[in-house]
Amino acid sequence: MQDVIQAFHDIQPDLADPAQAVSFGTSGHRGRSLAGSFNRAHILAVAQAVVDYRRRAGITGPLYLGRDSHALSRPAWETALQVLIANGVEVRIERDGELTATPVVSRAILAHNTEADAPCADGLIVTPSHNPPEDGGIKYNPPHGGPAEGDVTGWIERRANELLAQELEAVAEVALEEALAQAVRHDMVGEYVDGLASVVDLGAIKNAGLTLAVDPMGGTALPVWQAIVERHGLVLEVVNTEVDESFAFMPPDHDGKIRMDCSSSAAMAHLLAMKERFDLAFGNDPDADRHGIVDAAGLMNPNHYLAVAIDYLLTHREGWGETLKVGKTLVSSSIIDRVVAARGRELHEVPVGFKWFVDGLYRGWLAFGGEESAGASFLTLDGRPWSTDKDGILLCLLAAELMAVTGKRPSEAYRELTERHGAPHYRRVDTACTPEQQRAFKRLEPSSLAVTTLAGDRVERMLVTAPGNEAPIGGLKVETANGWFAARPSGTEPLYKVYAESFRGEAHLQALIEEAQTMLDAAL
Repeated sequence: MQDVIQAFHDIQPDLADPAQAVSFGTSGHRGRSLAGSFNRAHILAVAQAVVDYRRRAGITGPLYLGRDSHALSRPAWETALQVLIANGVEVRIERDGELTATPVVSRAILAHNTEADAPCADGLIVTPSHNPPEDGGIKYNPPHGGPAEGDVTGWIERRANELLAQELEAVAEVALEEALAQAVRHDMVGEYVDGLASVVDLGAIKNAGLTLAVDPMGGTALPVWQAIVERHGLVLEVVNTEVDESFAFMPPDHDGKIRMDCSSSAAMAHLLAMKERFDLAFGNDPDADRHGIVDAAGLMNPNHYLAVAIDYLLTHREGWGETLKVGKTLVSSSIIDRVVAARGRELHEVPVGFKWFVDGLYRGWLAFGGEESAGASFLTLDGRPWSTDKDGILLCLLAAELMAVTGKRPSEAYRELTERHGAPHYRRVDTACTPEQQRAFKRLEPSSLAVTTLAGDRVERMLVTAPGNEAPIGGLKVETANGWFAARPSGTEPLYKVYAESFRGEAHLQALIEEAQTMLDAAL
């Protein structure tokens, strides 16, 4: 990975190429140093833009700075620290300056901001999540602790690109030695681990004597799980303690690439091979915001586990009351809709992106927020915010609590849900398209598709905005009584994504997908 790190320092982005500008997607700015899209210049600009945003927004408290184990994360973390310290920001880093998980940073921000009269804190996390080893990423979490809203990231993006265009003249920077000396060491991991008893029944897990295992996939979950074993006495084996910036220990994903995706059975092959040794086993991606749940039946589909988690929480959290809503993205499985309705709760359906759950979790009117890509978080036992970013560690512990309390494996709990609500068949298909067709998605309206039936069923609803918050979904969703499809363009590749689900079987699912593609080809 030395060439990747060297390119981070040596390559200057070509601003004539839009792909080399700062661009904040749903999870911050991501790119590759060798492609000129994630280099030191980008981090200098982003860090200074965050400083400028903090001044504009009146944020005067500490900034919690975390990073994961990708090769580019350490140099990017150091660069951001140099800029922040030069601008007089109090920067708090993990005690040893090492790995810091996304949910740990979110929790630290929230814990600080509940202190009386404390100036508001925020955070930066250097991570490209589960992306390949050569990728880099950085994301900003404002004082609410979760992913920044679009207007915030838009402002930071514009300011960063202005700074790049001005050849970074307005960027302040101190030497790395000085930056490290001035950074405040803070036990973020310890505070997170000590607080877990307020959100998960750790006593039930310990008393049940479950044998547990976890593969942190060489990422930030490693020190957290080690601290959980030490402080809470769970019978849990960390089956992989290796940290290697090339992630050479990872089995290839389905396409042959190295990708630390804990929702992929290919990437989780090592853990799946030993599943018979444990009651439950878990996986987390490098920044620990995603979860993978393994029991005797194998790796759970993220949609299936979300449904199980929601059903369990709604029946085992007396402190939540009866009025809290349950959040899901509109491309998550509709079995969640049926579970929530059967428990007499209100569904809060939003576009793709965890940022749409942040306000509800932060203000405590949303009990749970989860998305189809294995990211979720929920409130504490007494209904207070825990983390307003995705928390893969929390969702793993919840699976253990569920088994400890009910005696059922998560896969068994899901089978019972399908017996009550039907068994969904779900698939995502990516289709190549032109930039013009991608732009055409923004102009789609229900009237764009002259359709009254879909795969043999009457169309009940066509959506271009999400029911929960009326935010544009960037595409279209068409629903029937027995299935649905949703389509939206990719933000990084020349293709569009079709998500589809059927409660009538695989043949019906295929019909849904084929009719959806035909409709979209005509409309676009």
